[in-house]
Amino acid sequence: MTASDPKADLRFYLQAARDALLWKLDGLTEYDIRRPFTPTGTNLLGLVKHAAGVELGYLGDTFGRPPGEPLPWLDADAEPNADMWATADESRASIVDLYRRAWAHADATIDALPLDTVGRVPWWPDGKDEVTLHHAVIRVTADTHRHAGHADILRELMDGAVGMNQGNTSIPPGEAEWWETYRDRLERAAREAGRDA
Repeated sequence: MTASDPKADLRFYLQAARDALLWKLDGLTEYDIRRPFTPTGTNLLGLVKHAAGVELGYLGDTFGRPPGEPLPWLDADAEPNADMWATADESRASIVDLYRRAWAHADATIDALPLDTVGRVPWWPDGKDEVTLHHAVIRVTADTHRHAGHADILRELMDGAVGMNQGNTSIPPGEAEWWETYRDRLERAAREAGRDA
């Protein structure tokens, strides 16, 4: 077994999550990428907008590397959750481009600093605001994978598209009839367990 490069490993998994999140937008209308699919308003383009802000904050500002990107939805006077949805004036292209610039800025931070570099998270409480770059990269990766999972569920509910990327659905093969039978079986098991509880 060959030794791995910790930064390369971290960037590989972060990039996989980034790619999965953006792939969920492919082929959808403006309405569908903005459509709130849950009672809390979770939507695909909002997840991308949020992820951009997370990367710029944790892997930029935290390490004294401000990105120079105006993010008015993160201002102190912004409405709650303003980073979780896109206004009609915010185009898909502008948010996707912002996210790609956030990647580049975050990657430059990872390249420039040792993983044990200590930064200060501006929105964490004083005295509890220190974090290493290693910790910050793991936090951003975990957050991005979490939101890619949200996006996967939203997309499946919209049009049945599932998977990590276009070439890897990461689910067993099956025709629509097989999946319907499988889902019905799970529903019956859930009802049966619910009756026995």
